[in-house]
Amino acid sequence: MNPHTLSLRALLFLGLWHTGRWSLASAPELREQPRNIAVVGAGIGGTAAAYYLRQEFGAGVKIDVFEPGDVGGRLATHKFGDFEYETGGAVIHPLNLHMKHFIERLGIPQRKDVPSKMAIFDGKELTFEESDWFIVNFFRMLWRFGFNLLRMRMWVEGFLDKFMRTYQYQQFGYSFSNVERLLHAMGGDTFLTLVNQTLEEAMLAEGFSQVFLNDIVAPITRVNYGQSVRINGFVGVVSIAGAESGLWAVDGGNKRVCSGLLYHSKSELIPAKVTSISYKTRPSKTGTTNSFYEVNYVGDSGSAHSLYDIVVIATALHQGKSDITFSGFSPPIRSHFPGRYHQTVTTLVHGKLNMSYLGCAQPASKFTVSDVLTTDCKDSFINSLSSLDPVHIPPGYKRPPASEKTVWKVFSPKPLTQEQLGEMFLSWDSVSETPWLAYPSYRPPHRNTPPFILHNRMYYLNALEWAASAMEMSAISARNAALLAHHHWHGLASKIDQEDLHTRLRGEL
Repeated sequence: MNPHTLSLRALLFLGLWHTGRWSLASAPELREQPRNIAVVGAGIGGTAAAYYLRQEFGAGVKIDVFEPGDVGGRLATHKFGDFEYETGGAVIHPLNLHMKHFIERLGIPQRKDVPSKMAIFDGKELTFEESDWFIVNFFRMLWRFGFNLLRMRMWVEGFLDKFMRTYQYQQFGYSFSNVERLLHAMGGDTFLTLVNQTLEEAMLAEGFSQVFLNDIVAPITRVNYGQSVRINGFVGVVSIAGAESGLWAVDGGNKRVCSGLLYHSKSELIPAKVTSISYKTRPSKTGTTNSFYEVNYVGDSGSAHSLYDIVVIATALHQGKSDITFSGFSPPIRSHFPGRYHQTVTTLVHGKLNMSYLGCAQPASKFTVSDVLTTDCKDSFINSLSSLDPVHIPPGYKRPPASEKTVWKVFSPKPLTQEQLGEMFLSWDSVSETPWLAYPSYRPPHRNTPPFILHNRMYYLNALEWAASAMEMSAISARNAALLAHHHWHGLASKIDQEDLHTRLRGEL
């Protein structure tokens, strides 16, 4: 993929974003604005939803964001000594325009880049180790896999060309009522097919070899989603795109975006756990009936409830993730949707790497690889091993060599035992373990994708991550929910689920 092409395309869309966006907040209002909106969850999805809801409904509406834990959700850091390190969502693609817009709006810089090198581990030895020289890497790949790598980049480029349409639709105020309609608007039947077949099936049909999938693609899906090439094709392509050059992160930690969005949305953070949501109707002074959502919650000061005109749920309604109950709805709203979340355990180790674990004969002082990916094999009990840099890169910083104690991040499907730690490290003085139900278990076909719309004015952000989970996907879903809320409130049906948008908007531009 040509980096200059990416830069020009990103600049084009960012230009459209800031100068050509159709401003719904300034459009003629068909009815009085809502008074109270609730957002359940303060991760990237919830805080982005609060930010966009403020854009759409203006300064008069009161927005409450409920969060029993830390702001940031699956974006989190851990402190070792004088530095903090990323334990949750770590990297952002250069074409993730919502995330770019956020840090520009918030005035947060990107983290300084530290050069890195990658290797692939089959559980016994390193089967590939990246060189400092691009030409050497190119000929190694060409010798082993032919033009599969170049073809894969072209294939992903075609996917991204279609994916980028989403920003154009949203800047002109269009929204979608379910995941399938959004995917179809992006990429037509191609995207709907991708989400209902495995990545392996999709790539074999495109002529990629099984050896290439096993040795190159599987390590990518394992480090990004902890799963094999039998994940759905859509999230698989997102995963491959997440292994390209130009990836970036936020200086000081990606969770800073969530705190910044919460501040700029002028929302009230309520440190409480939502336990139930009920549908209520009450007569008004004019004799008509008004409807509300009663949100019941428990915080440090005990139980309480509040009434809201609109509710946005930005926490996963699945077994093991949420226990919110719904009452008074017809038809009933389920507390748990089908499907389960996949566990990935993040273990940070401040220690000295054992080179013999990787089957390396070279001394640790000469080992300059920072990211070790793994193939899908029974001999490996980890998904990846990475040398971590702090979330803020101080002046003069250099990544310590493997011969010194440094912070390593290990992704694994299960918590590491002391015996396994002893295999990987010669010594260590600190270990931090975080088990995440980080993303869905992607086993296509997923026939029961949750809806964006749970009720007339109640929306569900996490539906989109059943196609693919990423910070940008949460931001896209948040933008879509804010637009849906605005359009439903003001009766703007012409802005929901419109077909042939790509052709229509291309003609307007």
